[in-house]
This record gives sequence, C-alpha cells and structure tokens, in this order.
Amino acid sequence: MFNEAKFACMILCSLGLAACGGGILSSAPSHLAFVSLTSNNTIAAYRIDNNTGAFTAITGSPYFAGNSPTSLLLHPSGKYLYAANQLGNSISLFTVDSNSGSITEVLPETPAGVSPVSMAMNASGSLLFVANAFSNNISVYSINSANGALSQIAGSPFSTYQEPGALALTPSGNLLYTMNTDLSSIIGFAVSSSGALRPLPPLTLPQIQAPFAVAMDPAGKYLYVTNAADNALSIFSINSSTGALTAVPQTPIATGTSPVAVAVQPNGQYVYVANNSSNNVSIYSIDSTTGVPTQITGSPFSVTSGPLFLQWDPNGQWLYVGGQSTKTIAEYSFSANGTLTAASQSITTAQTPTSMAVGR
Repeated sequence: MFNEAKFACMILCSLGLAACGGGILSSAPSHLAFVSLTSNNTIAAYRIDNNTGAFTAITGSPYFAGNSPTSLLLHPSGKYLYAANQLGNSISLFTVDSNSGSITEVLPETPAGVSPVSMAMNASGSLLFVANAFSNNISVYSINSANGALSQIAGSPFSTYQEPGALALTPSGNLLYTMNTDLSSIIGFAVSSSGALRPLPPLTLPQIQAPFAVAMDPAGKYLYVTNAADNALSIFSINSSTGALTAVPQTPIATGTSPVAVAVQPNGQYVYVANNSSNNVSIYSIDSTTGVPTQITGSPFSVTSGPLFLQWDPNGQWLYVGGQSTKTIAEYSFSANGTLTAASQSITTAQTPTSMAVGR
C-alpha cells in the first residue's frame, strides 16, 4: 500500500500544529469538523458532540471545492477555512457559518505555486505558509482578519530545496521547518514579523531516511518526524534562538510499517504515529525534561485499515484517524495512560478522506 501512499500522504496537513489539536479546552457542547475528499473535489462538514463524540453531517455537505483539495486549515477565529488545491495550484477560502456549520467559498481562488501540498498558520491567524512541492518554494500570505482574504507578502514565494513537504511552525511563529523526503533532510527558516523567510544554516542531523510527517509539541520544545523509509520516529529538541535541532537520546525509535502521520496529544505527554501499512498506531510517552520516548504498554494499537492522518478533538478526548482503505473517520477515546479505545461513533465518507480540520 505504501507505494501509493507517497502521493496520498504528501497532501496531508501539517500535521504540525493542526495535528495536535491546539490543546485549548472548549466549553461548547459541540465542535465543527471539515474533511477533504480529494478525489471528488469536495469538503465534508460535520458537527461533533463533545460529550458523546457523535457525528452529524451538516446540511448541504459535502461542498464543492477547488481541484484536488488536499490539506485543510481552520482559522483560529473559526470563521475561515482554507484548502490547498494540489492540482489546481491554488488556495480556496471558505467562510464558516458558526450556527449552521455550512461553508461558502469566496472566489476567486488565490494562486499558489505548483502542487501546494501542506499548510501552516501562526497562532494569531495573521500568516499562512504553503509548501509548493513541484515549484520548490514556500508561499507566505498575510490574512485579512476582517474577511479572511489572502495577500502574498513581499518576497513570496521563497525558494527552498526540491519538493518541500510537511510544514511545522513553532508556537511563537519565529521558526518554520519543512520535510524533504527525497533529500532525507529537514530545512529550517527564521520567520520575521512580516512572515518573510530567511534560510537557517544547514541543519546538522543524524542520518534520517525519508522524513515525511511532522508535528511539534505545544511548548515548541520538540520536533517529531516520521522516517518513512526505515519505519522510525525521530525526535529533535529545538533551540528557540537559533533554530538548531539536536537529536533526543534513544531516538530514532521504531514504529510500525510506513509511518505516515504523527500527532502530539494536546498536553504534550504522548505522541501518536499512524502506520499506514501495518494498520496501527504506535504510542509513546514523552519525558518532559529529556524528551526521551517510551512506547506504552499495548502499543501499537490496531486501528482502521490504512490510516492516513491523525487529528485530535479540541478537548483532547477523542483522536480521529482517517482510513485510506475503509474510507472512514474512525474515532478513538483517549485514556489518562495514553491508550486508545475504539468508539462507536466512526463514520464512512464518500471518498477517501485525506485531511481534517476541527474547530473549538
């Protein structure tokens, strides 16, 4: 299956901040969730009960989007949804009706580079970063808080090495990292207040094979990277001043087969890796002082077939797993010791789900 997964998983979100669910508790009875269905150019919308985890499809869903919407991000305000259209070479903006949950596209689409595959947004929602795989650059846009409109900043797009993939932005917004699977490298940038990117000195890293998916802990101390070619998870501590990365002792650590997604539990205590070909999720507890991971008892846990992405709900109570083979969003409840239990609220989607964005 993994011979198909390179394309499928390049299109996943940044699994960076979006993947960790934000770590902010919600007092609302429910939250909205949006799922990209890339193969038929649509976005499905749901309201999810915060207590039971039950999904309710929004009236009018799924909604037409651009050509091959492959990565979704929801603005921190909850008012705007962005979709990277991989074959359309554009970014779509949708306004979100918080009452009904419906979305409305605002045309025209914003031009991007060639094959936008992943996105990252700063905590304030003022800047959007987009990795363009086949034009070998990163586009940076300022976001109009009044209407969500995107404007490319001066100097954008910023050149990088060939085929940039998943993006991770520090919580402070001062450092950006992109995974380069073909070159087996991680490329870093310093980010100015305007969003301009300045390449960091080449990062001196131990040998990593095909870095693929990436996530960052809520404090911005550690970068978690899956190594698709050797079935492992690498963890790096981040120098907040220079952006330098240092391998955490006892890493890389073994995962299942074809690790294609990684997510950090909102409190930063556990890290989850989706293994596409072995149909399971590896779970590690993280030492808060050293960053050293320990695989928990019972890991890896079997999940829906062909897991493609991981997404936490806003309260850290549920973990959503996108199933490639089953065309499902499978829901798992989280226990205090990090274990997962299959919930009864999983849903089937019309096409293979490729990314997911959730509101608070």
